[in-house]
Formats: sequence, C-alpha cells, structure tokens
Amino acid sequence: MALPQIDTRAARRLFLHRHGLGTAPAGPGKGADLLGVIADLGFVQIDSIATVARAHDMILFARRPAYRPAHLKRLYEVDRALFEHWTHDAAMIPMAFFPHWRLRFARDAERLKQQWRNWQRHDFEAEFDPVLRHIRDHGPVTSSDVGQGEKRSNGGWWDWHPSKTALEYLWRSGALTVVGRDGFRKRYDLTERVIDSHALAPPADPAATIDWACGAALDRLGLATAGEIAAFWALVTPAEARAWCDAERARGALIDVDITGPGLRPRRAVARPDVMAEIETLAPPPGRLRVLSPFDPVLRDRARALRLFGFDYRIEIFVPAALRKYGYYVFPLLEGDRIVGRIDMKAEREADRLHVTALWPEPGLRWTAPRQARLEAELTRISRLAAVSDVSFADGWLRAPV
Repeated sequence: MALPQIDTRAARRLFLHRHGLGTAPAGPGKGADLLGVIADLGFVQIDSIATVARAHDMILFARRPAYRPAHLKRLYEVDRALFEHWTHDAAMIPMAFFPHWRLRFARDAERLKQQWRNWQRHDFEAEFDPVLRHIRDHGPVTSSDVGQGEKRSNGGWWDWHPSKTALEYLWRSGALTVVGRDGFRKRYDLTERVIDSHALAPPADPAATIDWACGAALDRLGLATAGEIAAFWALVTPAEARAWCDAERARGALIDVDITGPGLRPRRAVARPDVMAEIETLAPPPGRLRVLSPFDPVLRDRARALRLFGFDYRIEIFVPAALRKYGYYVFPLLEGDRIVGRIDMKAEREADRLHVTALWPEPGLRWTAPRQARLEAELTRISRLAAVSDVSFADGWLRAPV
C-alpha cells in the first residue's frame, strides 16, 4: 500500500508553522506572550556571539519584533518561568518542562563523571562538598568566586579549574541551577532554593519522560524520523525514539509518510494521523523578509535545511578568514517559505550603525527592488534590537550568487 506523499514545499510550510514563522510576526514579545513563544518552540538556544545581537535574541525577535533582551532576562531571572540547561546545546527551557530534565540529570551524572575525569585530568569531584557548602553559606556564585588558590590559566571561560568543573558538573547533574548571568558568566545556586517544590517531587518515571519527549518533539517538527525525534531535546536515545515510534504506530497514533521533491529520493518519516488534513488548512507564510540567526531552530539541523529549503549552510567562525566562502557570521534571509539569501553584517556600536558588508542572493534568484525594500525595512527593525541608529551598506555589498 502506497504511503501518503508530502512534497517538500508542503513539508516546509508545516515546518515553518510549527516553528512560529508561518504567520505574520506580532505580539508584545514579553511576559506570558514570550513564554508562549518559547514553549511552542520547546526551548531557545543561547549563544555568546553578538555580531548583531545574541542568537537567542535574534531567534525571538524573528517571531516577535517587539521583543527586547530585557524581556527574556526578566522571564528568566525574576519570574523564574525558564530554567537553563542543555538540549543539543545550552538553552532556555520553560520551567514546566523541568521535571522531565530529571532524567537528563541522572544520565549526565553517570556519563560526565568518567568523561570529565579523562578530559580534565584533575580531581574535580573532591570539590563537590566545598562548593556546595560555600553556596549554602554565601549564596549564588560564579566560577570566579570559588576555588581560590587553585591553578588557573588566564581566567577565561575555558579555564576549567577544579572548582569550575565541579560547578558545571553539579549543574549538569541537577544539584545546582543557573539563576542568571553576569555578562555571559553563569551564576549558580542550590536547586532546592530556586526550583518550586512541585518540580522537585520524585522524578517522572523514565518511560513517562521518554513518551513526553518523543511526542513533544514530533509535535514541534511535524514530520520526523526517529533520529530527528531523539535529537530534538537530546533527552532520549535513538533506540528509545525508535521503540516509541513503533509502539505509537502499532496503536494507530502515528502514520508513515514519504517526503518527496524534485531530484530527491523519497524520505520516510512519521507524523500524526491528521497531518494531511492539517497541511491543507495552512496558509502560505507571509512574504515579509526576516533575518534569521544561524542557530534558529528551522536551520539548526543543517541536513534538514538542505532537504526542505535547498539551503546549504555552514557557519564559518572557525574557518580561517582566507578560506571562508562567505563570512565570519552570516545570517540567512527568509522570505515567505524560501531562504532567499545570506547577509554579512555587524552592529558597529561606536559608529552607531548596522553595517552591511555583503549580501549573496541564493542561486537563481534576482534581487529585485521590492525585495530590497523589504530587506531595508527589516534591517531598520533589526537596528533597534541592536541598539544602533543607522543602517549602512559597503561599496559592492550586493554580490553574485556563489
């Protein structure tokens, strides 16, 4: 029996709607509205690079142009509606999901202890009790507040002296919680002092967390393989995701579909049984042009971005300048349901401007006057997020497609 066929454009439309980019961006971008955006996404990845603005700010701004960084800081540090931990990377996660991270804490406790013994080559475990005692007696700390007298290098983020390693391990395994950041340096406190007691009740049964994690991942992806479901939160193993798919398929809660496209081999995925009806109801995404963070959730899986958007993206921050194809930190441009180009720009705060060095349209696409007008409108909005007044373009900024 032939499986339902979903072409890549329909799959792309579903994916964009599930990721908050299928409708016109509107809303206050703070408080309950902002928390709703993050809950719908599942989490927002955080990153320290601020060429224009930090990744988490760009991700949220693309969906809520009224958003400003202070809104996330309040939601996290004052309202305690979010907690910071790991998915595939460091992320802000709705506090409602905290009980399911108890499984991650337990697994990280076992995995990281041996891994970090081999990596750090020092006895960071001997610092657990002193670090916990110091926090209990003196309150939240950063890594510079502990381990006085320990051998350090130059004090950078990468200086994982024994007490710093202990802090990170105790956070990753759940004894500590990050309660905020000084600049981008974490402040840690005892979890029991930060997290509401209901979230610290006996942890959910592992099977319940696996069921939640797989179902919640699929609901945000729309269409996915078992591997993509496992990778979404990085809470469950690929084997656990495969077993979940098999069980859900057997009880009629999932169907198999083939994602098809010109020049592509059909790709098997699973979906909810009503996926075809849902796709029929989805309006085309608005034609507004949006600047995306390289870490935006629609692009995080580079292989999926290539399949669905035909967009081949590589971040080049670790590539020597002479070998870069585009630039240090180049932003993809989304228009409607297509990636139409990539732009190299920087907020030059001393000059009070957002300066565009280069823009490359995607192959086969003309950079028309209406598209330029949409770009300039978006850059004006972005400049407000970046807290600069003007937008400028370098000579020869519009490049030929590569």
